[in-house]
Amino acid sequence: MQSAEQIAAGIVAREGGYVNDPDDPGGATKHGVTLATMRRLGLDLTGDGRVTAADVRKLTQAQAVEIYLDHYYRAPKIDQLPQGLRASVFDMQVNAGSNAVRILQRLLNQMGQDLQVDGAIGPQTIRAAFAAEAMAAPELLADAYGIARRNYYYALADARPASRKYARRRDGGKGGWILRAEEFISPRFHLSEAQHKARVAAWA
Repeated sequence: MQSAEQIAAGIVAREGGYVNDPDDPGGATKHGVTLATMRRLGLDLTGDGRVTAADVRKLTQAQAVEIYLDHYYRAPKIDQLPQGLRASVFDMQVNAGSNAVRILQRLLNQMGQDLQVDGAIGPQTIRAAFAAEAMAAPELLADAYGIARRNYYYALADARPASRKYARRRDGGKGGWILRAEEFISPRFHLSEAQHKARVAAWA
């Protein structure tokens, strides 16, 4: 089982270097850390009294790992979820904020739990996650979460055409969002290329 530090390092490696894509609501980003996040944390790395894209450019991989561990793993209490869920929920928290937990809470409710879908991990969500794991087996709960995450990405791209390039490549194959979700899903539950193309066929 990977440690939290290894998971964070993997996220940093997956996110890549500096980008500033106008179609990405996060804006200037490096190692997956956005300008908005750095402003919220007050990370003035250039020392000029402002937090701008220049500070994003200066962010190191080690600093990004610490940001993830402190603010996306421990602070939202992902470290208190069942072990099998942590990597995927952690990765999704980095990618989609509290929607990561909302996806989990909706899934747990579909499995018979009774949770408020508020995007916050508290005692009830922790208990419900362990109860669902005991009912479904650890690997199946992780797969179910990964599938729900994949469905979230597709739905987001359905609703926001500018985001479709993250879910579908130019050649019609799986985009980065879908491949990212499937890294945390057992291969037997991966969509085939034909299934993926059928799912996105309605997109112009």
